Amino acid sequence: MGTRGFTTAILHSDRSRPIEHGALHKPIHTSVAYGYADARDLARVFQGELAGYTYARQGTPTTSALEDKVTAMEQGIATVAFGAGMGAIASTVLALLRAGDHLVSSSYLFGNTDSLFNTFDQLGLVVSFVDATDAANIEAVLKPETRMVFVETIANPRTQVADLAAIGELCKARGIIYVVDNTMTSPCLFLPKRAGASLVINSLTKCIGGHGNALGGAVTDTGLYDWSTYPHIHENYRKGDAAKWGIWQIRKKGLRDMGAALAADAAHHLAVGAETLALRMERSCANALKLATYLEAHPRVARVYYPGLQSHPQHERARALFRGAGGLFSFELAEGIDCFDFLNRLEIVVSSSNLGDNRTLAIPVAHTIYFEMGAERRASMGFGDSLIRISTGIEDAEDLVADFRQALG
Repeated sequence: MGTRGFTTAILHSDRSRPIEHGALHKPIHTSVAYGYADARDLARVFQGELAGYTYARQGTPTTSALEDKVTAMEQGIATVAFGAGMGAIASTVLALLRAGDHLVSSSYLFGNTDSLFNTFDQLGLVVSFVDATDAANIEAVLKPETRMVFVETIANPRTQVADLAAIGELCKARGIIYVVDNTMTSPCLFLPKRAGASLVINSLTKCIGGHGNALGGAVTDTGLYDWSTYPHIHENYRKGDAAKWGIWQIRKKGLRDMGAALAADAAHHLAVGAETLALRMERSCANALKLATYLEAHPRVARVYYPGLQSHPQHERARALFRGAGGLFSFELAEGIDCFDFLNRLEIVVSSSNLGDNRTLAIPVAHTIYFEMGAERRASMGFGDSLIRISTGIEDAEDLVADFRQALG
């Protein structure tokens, strides 16, 4: 983000280009269509020869302003925003891969992404799920047809930390697209580009938006992948700067064709929320560490999973990679304690499925977000029936600890 600090750059990014009437925020542009006095200009915009807007499904001035923010945060070269994080993932895979291609994914994966990749496997992609905490497991399943490796920085909900840098080196050596989902850490805590990521996914709904009031997702090109060597770039998009061929194809064959468009009002909410990302993440990480430390020592808690704890298997890796261990952790209650009874005793913490919110949220994992996965797959991923996921907010830490104390008591 240049010589300016992280938050300074986000706060003033809209003003890097002229804004109507001297407004400090890019306004909400609700128009679906955009007209041109010269019809030739309209054609040039459609053909990618002139910057501009044609139809809101492919972007608006408001979504562009948000994309610029995310690009700056991730230190990338371009971003495409979507109506949700899942839209960003689905559109990226569908835009870049074809039937018969091989996708390698971390087995420690957000439940909806796991479901999506299994659907892709049924449609002709070949998908391998492996333990991504060791790059050797990725290397062991690579094939000549392997086009993409997909991992999350910190897994949801058991918080395994992928072998991010080593996987990046492996993908670079093999010419494989390396996609890193940065949702759990956000660009405030980690830049996947530093680990060699080709593309970075963010669910903007979570930490970047932060207020639980707007859905959104994004994919950012880091500029590290050589798209001139990639065989699946359509001829229509092989023009101009080759570094942007991949992201241009994602915008056209992904955003345009799949229709997962981000509404202008949601983009505005997310852009404003992003201004306080660093402040919120600092508080959330501190609260998570305090809560996780308290729970780890509690006799009615069997185990806590949080990269900020020395007991975590990837604790040292997390310390080396991330500016903080994130705001999400999970824990298992001691045998005989009903997870629903415990959750119902919490007074401040809300039983809810979101994460990255200003409020601390809790959810019983096996019974909700991973229920469709089935008992056998949950067991293979270490999800017991008493596993509870906590997304730590920005409340006063003493109040949160007191709430857990009374609920466990």
